[in-house]
Amino acid sequence: MLDLLVIGAGLSGMIAASAAARAGLNVRVIAKGLGALHWGAGTIDVLGYLPGEANGVQRPLQKLEPLASNWPDHPYAFLGSGAVAKALADFQELTVEIGLPYAGDENDDNMLLPSPVGATRPVFLAPAAQRAGDLRRSEPMLVVGFDGLRDFYPHLIAENLCKQGHAARALSLPLDLITSRRDYNTVHLAQALDSSEVRPRLADEIGKRVRSGERVGLPAILGLNDHAVAFAGLANRIGLPLFEIPTLPPSVPGIRLFNALRRHLDQLGVRVEIGMEAIAFDSTSTFNLQSLTSVQTATSARPLRHRARVFLLATGGILGGGIATDHTGKSWETIFDLPLTIPNDRAQWFRPLALDPAGHPVFRGGVCIDGRMQPLGDDGQPIYDNLWAAGGILTGADAIRERSREGIDIATGRAAAQGIIAYLQT
Repeated sequence: MLDLLVIGAGLSGMIAASAAARAGLNVRVIAKGLGALHWGAGTIDVLGYLPGEANGVQRPLQKLEPLASNWPDHPYAFLGSGAVAKALADFQELTVEIGLPYAGDENDDNMLLPSPVGATRPVFLAPAAQRAGDLRRSEPMLVVGFDGLRDFYPHLIAENLCKQGHAARALSLPLDLITSRRDYNTVHLAQALDSSEVRPRLADEIGKRVRSGERVGLPAILGLNDHAVAFAGLANRIGLPLFEIPTLPPSVPGIRLFNALRRHLDQLGVRVEIGMEAIAFDSTSTFNLQSLTSVQTATSARPLRHRARVFLLATGGILGGGIATDHTGKSWETIFDLPLTIPNDRAQWFRPLALDPAGHPVFRGGVCIDGRMQPLGDDGQPIYDNLWAAGGILTGADAIRERSREGIDIATGRAAAQGIIAYLQT
């Protein structure tokens, strides 16, 4: 029998699976689909904006204690700043181990990196390929795009950067420098740039047009399976600082991180099974304690039962599919039907302004947990003695508006794994 079944293949579930497997547990990850890493920028946001405030946070780790004081149900409040900092340090060590090192500012300040439209996004940790795009640097930027590449417009990016006081200009190159395909997305282009035959041709064309002292920004397509070699080779050939700008999904940087983590888990003996939709569960009751015995996933015939000693719910929130809603105002956690903090009245889900600085209550709702990361019932007690939760399913954070999603995933995934390890060792 498994020691731990992780439900969800996002960042929180993968981090928890890694920590548990390193401790010697027999772990498996199942998920209905791929996690949110395939959506995002491939960077680690810890805290970009305090709830309800428009001004960005400069040094996020120093703001975690005030955040906890004002928002005691926030996931960071259950962990404390020390645990969050340790989780982030462990993550950095892990990324070095898996060959995709992440780093941040030496003073633990947020970096300011360009978005796909030239806006500023506060980022705590980033892969090497994005760090030279930090807008706090003074070098002018050459933003390079490709004719016909959907959803990446270099002239728009450069114009918006200039309006914010950053020196930038745009360049659009023929797409056939990379591929002759007529149907493609950024993943296809990244795979094409894995080829050592394509990269020199692209570097030479950029080299003809770049000016001395500039840094070069490209869409995030510089290799998928051979990214480190592709990025270093192109940067060396251009001879100037090079950086990637994330695109709209599918996210190549996010896929790189997911693939690296999946390979890492495979080396630890952890199977990651995608296409496993959890639809039901089994439980027992002993001495007034409810315990889960298995989770069932859908198949073309009878449901498949996955038995384990403990379970981790890491399915994400509304956007991740861990919470479902309907037009009547009903909301529910999709596997165990755990109580949620989302208002029952649908009129209370949203504020009148779409871009209200305080965000919308529906996105802050989720599952309540105790200090051990176990979901609580209406009586304030754990519902199941062998169920933990982590990541976007938790209540208390509007993670996208706060730009805290990945930090919450990493910190709560690690904390849940520690709780599980302690539980199984007692």
